Amino acid sequence: MNINVQLGMRIRYLRKEKKMSQEDLALESGVNKNYLSDVERGMRNPTVVVVERIATALGVDLSTLFKGIQSFED
Repeated sequence: MNINVQLGMRIRYLRKEKKMSQEDLALESGVNKNYLSDVERGMRNPTVVVVERIATALGVDLSTLFKGIQSFED
């Protein structure tokens, strides 16, 4: 599973844990809702700035956001 898919799954997990909708997270982070949806599905490669805004909106630091994500590249 590539890193974008893993990151998207982690964002979705944390968002649901906080009982936030995609719209809530989009508004809180200043990220377009459609873009956020694409990130959660692993279809986008967000910038570090966008990832940091999402983490802040979720109330977590970057290390928590990336917890458990592994690179499987050779």
